[in-house]
Amino acid sequence: MDDEKFEYTVLVNHEEQYSLWPTFKDIPNGWSQVGPVGKKAECLAWVEEVWTDITPLSVRKRLEESKAARLAKAN
Repeated sequence: MDDEKFEYTVLVNHEEQYSLWPTFKDIPNGWSQVGPVGKKAECLAWVEEVWTDITPLSVRKRLEESKAARLAKAN
């Protein structure tokens, strides 16, 4: 759906993953609107600015827990 006549919104899920979604469709379960509503290029630019780490939230948490456990073990 690259047609510039469509308007999009930016969504995010519980894993802090982003998606563009056409505004004429209902927002799917598990997703929330977080960014701008507008042309595809505008929404993509916003996502590129804010989504700096594409690692899912659950993986980032496990990595942080693992790091903390290693640090505690070393002390």
